[in-house]
Amino acid sequence: MMNNKINLAILFGGASTEHEVSLSSAAAVIEHLDRSIYSLILIGITREGRWLRYLGDEDGIREDRWHSYPDCTSAFLSPDRSMKGLFELVGTEYRFTPIEAVFPVLHGKNGEDGTLQGLLELADLPFVGCGSLSSAVCMDKAIAKSLIEAEGIPVPPAVVLTAAQWAAGDRAGLERLPFPVYVKPARSGSSIGITKAHGPAELEAGIAIALQHDDKLVIETHIDGVEIGCAVLGSEEELFVGVLDEIELEGSFFDYDEKYSLRTSSIHLPARIGDTKTAEARNMALRIYRTLGCKGFARVDLFLSRDGRLYFNEVNTIPGFTAASRYPNMMRAAGLAFPDLLNRLVAEALNKRPEGLNNRARGE
Repeated sequence: MMNNKINLAILFGGASTEHEVSLSSAAAVIEHLDRSIYSLILIGITREGRWLRYLGDEDGIREDRWHSYPDCTSAFLSPDRSMKGLFELVGTEYRFTPIEAVFPVLHGKNGEDGTLQGLLELADLPFVGCGSLSSAVCMDKAIAKSLIEAEGIPVPPAVVLTAAQWAAGDRAGLERLPFPVYVKPARSGSSIGITKAHGPAELEAGIAIALQHDDKLVIETHIDGVEIGCAVLGSEEELFVGVLDEIELEGSFFDYDEKYSLRTSSIHLPARIGDTKTAEARNMALRIYRTLGCKGFARVDLFLSRDGRLYFNEVNTIPGFTAASRYPNMMRAAGLAFPDLLNRLVAEALNKRPEGLNNRARGE
């Protein structure tokens, strides 16, 4: 019987500070993909940037022992459009495996910032998620906020500060920002390197921490209110929006530890903001998604202040993707179960209807 499965590559790991988050997300994606539709090609990238084809199960990925699997082979994607697939070095020979689509499950630098997407576009390999330009723009908080502000959408008052400016004593107008402020690496995710400063001493310490992760910083005024998340799926022609969620904070802010432990905060689904504000936030999120050229999927994060104003926070082009993560949960609340969500994403990458994937697997 002819094999009609789709050869789908899953990319995970990566040389970024969000390596562990990627492993959790990728393990969940692999676990929930329908093996009657897909033939999975698992490609892991180590923290040092080495590419390996992995033949084990998702538990090896989740527990971060995948790279020591004895059958791992050095591998790389072909940038040659006439050879769309994966090359593996096996002994002294190269083995080639065709690939029809790629599902990048990488967070942060070198995976979510347009670099990988550029490689896939060069190779003309269909892939899940935003393109190289949109990924790069969304990853850079300073550029994203400038574009959104130019669109007439409110953003929190902020200044952009480079390492060179800080070293030269140029404070870029910091004295005009009221405390408290957040100090953020411009190009980082999962709240890594972000601190909250209530005064000059904490600000200086926060800048030192953030500069360990990036040479460009965004220092942003605190908005007194709640954070709203909006999960968006699709492209300009057809967009599907999940149920909005709300982060209720007890501690200082939603930092890396809090995102993955929820020790002192709660996520409310649906957001407790009323129908009118929900519609307003949803429309703003769609404007942001379109303005930044997003496609495939992304999570748009907003602030809702106590006086009822909505502000842009950021866009995550590859948000956390475990079965319990915010994006899948928002989609599940809107009636789209995790396996169906994954099918929609792959179908979107292949410019197909989701039912077409099932029909092909059945040989129809």
